[in-house]
Amino acid sequence: MNFRTKRISTLAFAATAIVFVAGCHKKSTIVPPSLPPAISTPAPTATLTAVPESIQPGQSSTLTWTTTGATDISISSVGPVKSSGSTTVTPVSTTTYTLTARGDGGSTSSTATVSIAVPNAPPAAPDTSNLTNDQIFHQQVPDIYFDYDSYEVNSEGQAAVQKAVRFLNANSQIAIVIGGYCDSRGSTEYNLALGASRADAAKDALVKGGVATGRIRTVSFGKEKPFCTEENESCWQQNRRAAFSVDK
Repeated sequence: MNFRTKRISTLAFAATAIVFVAGCHKKSTIVPPSLPPAISTPAPTATLTAVPESIQPGQSSTLTWTTTGATDISISSVGPVKSSGSTTVTPVSTTTYTLTARGDGGSTSSTATVSIAVPNAPPAAPDTSNLTNDQIFHQQVPDIYFDYDSYEVNSEGQAAVQKAVRFLNANSQIAIVIGGYCDSRGSTEYNLALGASRADAAKDALVKGGVATGRIRTVSFGKEKPFCTEENESCWQQNRRAAFSVDK
């Protein structure tokens, strides 16, 4: 073998060795690119209120609500609603309303209760089993009191008139006498006239309430038959009255 042939063989062997050694190296692992973290959808929120929360039968209450992150919203007894708003309800009994909000992030709810107030029971009728007819009469037909030097039926007197009217209209067989009284101040003649005016004012108030005029008789006692004899305002007030009694 000449020098040229020997050199070519040496170069070929070297190239083969390089390829062999390179082929023996372990291949590198290819790592895929990392994915961005998943974005979670927030859960919906919901708030429901009722104003007022307590009502009388036949009255109304206003429901007000707000939501976020919801696509399906409804209120029990009302139906589907928008994401926020208000509506009027008139329940016939105590009712709890539930707002339900659903979205991609889940669902949530809120409640509001509208209470129907129970009407107060009417006051029990007074026990009159141990009272005489005269006592029952004076209980239901109270005297009317007047301000000084006046025969005008004031607000307290009007309340007494209304009570008397109810009783007298329910017991149409009863005829009455109204006595007009005054305190000790002033002349006898003046107080007789003032007492008559007070009795007439009480009679007019009863007649306006529906009591027949023929069932009512009036008389003035002026200051001659006082209920109280002390000389002070408390006593004088007791004497300024129109007093009722059964006309027997």
